Parts: sequence; C-alpha cells; structure tokens
Amino acid sequence: MKKIILILCIGCVVFSCKSKKGIVTQKPTNTTKQVEKPTEKTNTVTKVYANNTERYIDVHRTTAQQEMSLYGIPASITLAQGILESGSGKGRLSVKANNHFGIKCHGWTGKKIYHDDDEKQECFRKYKDAKYSFRDHSLFLSERSRYSKLFKLKKEDYKGWAKGLKAAGYATDRKYPQKLISLIERYKLYEFDKEVLGDKYVKYENPIIQNSTTYKVVKGDTLYSISKTYNITVKELQNLNGLRDTALSVGQELVVKPSSKN
Repeated sequence: MKKIILILCIGCVVFSCKSKKGIVTQKPTNTTKQVEKPTEKTNTVTKVYANNTERYIDVHRTTAQQEMSLYGIPASITLAQGILESGSGKGRLSVKANNHFGIKCHGWTGKKIYHDDDEKQECFRKYKDAKYSFRDHSLFLSERSRYSKLFKLKKEDYKGWAKGLKAAGYATDRKYPQKLISLIERYKLYEFDKEVLGDKYVKYENPIIQNSTTYKVVKGDTLYSISKTYNITVKELQNLNGLRDTALSVGQELVVKPSSKN
C-alpha cells in the first residue's frame, strides 16, 4: 500500500513539472519588436548647405522660376529680393508668417501679423505657405503702374531690373540695387533665368557699357573724385550711369567715357 501511494506521489510530481514546462514553451513571442521599419532618414539623402542662403535658393528656386514663366519677373531678381528681405528665410516675418517680401496688409482680408518696420507694429500679410508670398510679390510688381517700365526690360537684364526697382521706389536703401546685383552674381542666380528662357536666353550687355571706358569703385571713391580723374562733371557721370544721387558702392561699375559709337 505504501509503495502504491509513493508511486502515485512521484507521478503527480512528474506530471506537474511537464505541465509547467509546456506553458513556458508555448508562450507566444512578440516578433514585431524584432522587425525595424526603415525611417525617412535612411531612405533620403540629407543635403548639406554652405550657408542659409544656399539652402534658401535650393528651396525656393522652382517657385521663383514658375513666377517668372507666369509674370515675366526674372527668377534671379525674385530670389535676390527674397534673400535680402527675409534674411535668407530666417527673418521674423518669413518664419512666423511666410512673408518673404515684407508685403504689408493694404486691403488684405487674410491672416495678419504685426511687426515693427518704418513704424511700430505695422500690419503685414500672413500666408499659409511661402509660395503665396511669392505670388503676391509678382502681383505687387505687375499690377502697379510705377513698375511698368521694368517689364519693358530684357529678362536677362538683371542689373536694369535691380536699378529700376530702386528708381520706382520699391526700397529706400540707396544701395539696394548693388545688393541685389551682388547676390545674383555671387550665387549665379542668373542661371535660373537661363533655364526658364532656354534657347531664347541671350546674355545681356548694357549698350551704354559696351565699348565704353568703365571704372570700378573702390573704398574712398566719390563721384566728385572720379569726375576729376576722368575730366567730366558729376552730372555727366550721373547721366551716363542712371544715378539719381551721389551714393556709390564698392565694386560698382561706372561708365566714365561713353563709346564713340553711342
């Protein structure tokens, strides 16, 4: 009898151990934790830019070219203005309101932002996307009669456009044209004009400068000192170069003696 009881006890113990082992081996494993989905970083190439301006150009060049195709404003001019006026996209208006050209409300019924400019807390337009800011820039220039002379210029003549904007009152900064020209030439923004114009593109040479004697402004120069050097009057210098005042910029190219053919 004792042997039977002992055999039964041993059998219960063995059965109990097998049951527990069976539970462990049948526990479902979570295989999803072992599978890693590829992230966007592994599937895309991260572009590296030398500075914020290069990044700005890469992001907005297509929009500028589309606006050129539709409204005839050189992409180089649009990009240079955007870079200058938005601080390469880092200015408050561009960051908070996608407003890259400092366009104020003036009849605007959309969202607004207030910002210190010529006066404190002036009203500026706020856009959902930067592309709408570029479109308003195109409309701003194309729908105002004071800018109409610009659209008679060749699209390749970015220098003419830069000077024309200042002459029409777009900016109060007397060095505004030279700043635009400097950006266009430094970053070769005229290449985007070439892409839009294609076979129609012809490098523009100002007829006043062709075959003329020119002088590049250096630090310390004035119209008076240059006029004395080349034996002409300040007024003649201004007329030759389309200058309305006596402001000069280092690196600016001046015609000091017109071509005999002109």
